[in-house]
Amino acid sequence: MRLPADLPDLPVRAVLDDVVAALRAHGTAVLVAPPGTGKTTLVPLAIAAADAGKVIVAEPRRLAARAAAARMAALLGEPVGRTVGYAVRGDRKTSAATRVEVVTSGLLVRRLQTDPELAGVGTVLLDECHERHLDADLLLALLLDARAGLRPDLRLLATSATVAAERLADLLEDAPVLRAHTRTFPVDVRYVPPVRGERAEACVARAIRLALSEVDGDVLAFLPGAGEIRRVGSLLAGLEGVDVLPLHGRLAASAQDAALREGARRRVVLSTAVAESSLTVPGVRAVVDAGLARVSRVDHRRGLAGLVTVRVSAAVAEQRAGRAGREAAGRVYRCWPEHEQSTLPRYPEPEIRTADLTRLALELACWGTPDGDGLGWWDAPPAGALRAGRAVLSALGALDRDERVTERGRRMSALGLHPRLARALLDGAAEVGARAAAEVVALLDDDGLASGTALDVELGRLRSAGTDATRRWQRESRRLAALVDGSGSGAADPALVVALAHPERLARRRAAGSPVYLMAGGTAAELPPGSGLGDAEWLAVAVADREPGRSHGRIRLAARADERLAVRVAEPLLSTVDEVRWSGGDVTANRVRRLGAITLSERRLSTPDSTAVRAALVAGLRAEGIGLLRWSTDAARLRQRMAFLHRVFGAPWPPVDDESLLADVDTWLAGPLSGARRRADLERIEAGQALRGLLPWPAATRLDELAPDRVAVPSGGQLRVDYSADEPVLPVRVQQAFGWTDTPRIADGRVPLVLHLLSPAGRPAAVTGDLASFWRTGYPQVRAELRGRYPKHSWPEHPG
Repeated sequence: MRLPADLPDLPVRAVLDDVVAALRAHGTAVLVAPPGTGKTTLVPLAIAAADAGKVIVAEPRRLAARAAAARMAALLGEPVGRTVGYAVRGDRKTSAATRVEVVTSGLLVRRLQTDPELAGVGTVLLDECHERHLDADLLLALLLDARAGLRPDLRLLATSATVAAERLADLLEDAPVLRAHTRTFPVDVRYVPPVRGERAEACVARAIRLALSEVDGDVLAFLPGAGEIRRVGSLLAGLEGVDVLPLHGRLAASAQDAALREGARRRVVLSTAVAESSLTVPGVRAVVDAGLARVSRVDHRRGLAGLVTVRVSAAVAEQRAGRAGREAAGRVYRCWPEHEQSTLPRYPEPEIRTADLTRLALELACWGTPDGDGLGWWDAPPAGALRAGRAVLSALGALDRDERVTERGRRMSALGLHPRLARALLDGAAEVGARAAAEVVALLDDDGLASGTALDVELGRLRSAGTDATRRWQRESRRLAALVDGSGSGAADPALVVALAHPERLARRRAAGSPVYLMAGGTAAELPPGSGLGDAEWLAVAVADREPGRSHGRIRLAARADERLAVRVAEPLLSTVDEVRWSGGDVTANRVRRLGAITLSERRLSTPDSTAVRAALVAGLRAEGIGLLRWSTDAARLRQRMAFLHRVFGAPWPPVDDESLLADVDTWLAGPLSGARRRADLERIEAGQALRGLLPWPAATRLDELAPDRVAVPSGGQLRVDYSADEPVLPVRVQQAFGWTDTPRIADGRVPLVLHLLSPAGRPAAVTGDLASFWRTGYPQVRAELRGRYPKHSWPEHPG
């Protein structure tokens, strides 16, 4: 193969010879080059011209793979599929003459699984590594492993548009780093934040109109997804002299190509993140940035995984802005307040840290390293998320008990689907036929294809409509059906296929008339109004998500199901248990049959297990407090006296506060609880008798001495000490204290009694903890008052 003499004069031409030389000398290299420098199109051609081996270019997106192959083929003056070809899922154009093949990262992972040596391949170019897609990170790790073992001669070139070069160079065995510099034009930054109550799409549409009025040339607008693109497009309907063109991965090839070509009129290209770095959109002078991106997230606790909308990072915002200054001075309109710019995260979060790792876990198991140890990771997969993925694979039969991949697991991997969808296709085909199963799986695998909530309605619409989207779905359905055995002959029930993919999302209505359903996995989710499914008792939920701040999820796509289907498909989730617990203020004992978190039936147990009953009673005491027991006056006083001694002496006197007693309830209530069965039995337990079991012996023999129940007074008789407060109190009439020269003490003299001195009628006259001082300073005034009120009583001047 020879390079054409009229290659475009792009910045990367200056380093083509250096790239080839570095790969020959070191086997690995890193090329840092901004978007538009030609690294995706000129570098593969230069490598292919210099070496005999085949060049594979791995792109993160199907759209970028097709576009890169088309551009390289055009430079050679050939059709795609001759010297330059491409292969993406469901579409391939290559031939025996192909020297440069552009593939998606995920497809190359599967090719490595079947051919770890990559026979005939001389160089693999990993494009746009900085985007940190999950498949791309995995591919890099597997290629490094293959190069370390089977293919030490395999050359690897990693390209990046950002400053990730140093980390890449370390991973690629201290690879040389080459840089291609490009001329950039100044970009004026404007902030156009939403006004109060304005939706993001309306703000973007307003900014686009402003850009068309202020800047010559085409406008490129970045939006998070196809739905937002569609809504902004409708808001821009009627623009005169302007073509509004969508650009995203689910468009037909012709529509994608149209968005990438300059036209006779001004263009507004509404794009997802595909235009950040992977593609070149010519003619752009203004960029409108919504500041949002759609990324993969998983909520392990609720069992919900999917795409969520997040704020872009500062690096992504800068890269998007740069698209306005590629060919001339330009302007970027950022649809957020200027003060929020400094709060953006510095870089995007790598997908491997946040995504569902079930598919990654299957690929690692197929590679022979289930935990990923020993591989060279940019960021190693989080251990918890990887364990969760392996647990799913085990439930699907993809891994055996030793977490080694099964033959079924290898077949699932070869399908190129998420393992859940692969299971639904394989087992669904056997149940309802290959075509019926494939139609459901193709819909579930294309996020955003459904416009309604009822799955059967959506399938009917897709079968009959003639849009690009429906034709794409129909092609994918046929392709998937051809991959599996179609022997199934049952009714084409979409709920069954959905349940095979997500048995934990089988859901039952919580209450009659309620739009809220409880899924078998334990998450509650709500049907939107007008879904057409509101009368269904059971649902097989295909897609659900949860917005921040909401107490439960939202059902986006589901099919009607019934209990019979749920029990059959999700049999591993079935359980029958005897539940004895404290509920509603008493012990309940039932035999409960459940599907995951969903209660199917329950019946009362007449003879529940005694150990379980005891545990339920203890739970009741801990829930409602030890006031459930019978506390006589004497029992309450005993507890107060013991609490006093614990405060004064500590050990061996035990704590008897609520928390301590409840923590040790199995010990001090062991005997009384043995015969209890319900709340009424607790109410008959004499707490004081049980409490005496906590008295420490032999110290307990001094209980009445250290914390006396009554104290003798000089006037004769004994008065009861009140231990209910933090300090012991002795209510005593003033005249009964005549003869005491000092405050009486208890607890081996450590604690003075607080004397509540009363009048002859029992009314408060004074409070003191220092009786000697009271006789000297307080008593004269009290004596004067009491002599006036009670003249018949004796009030000596010196009572002590």
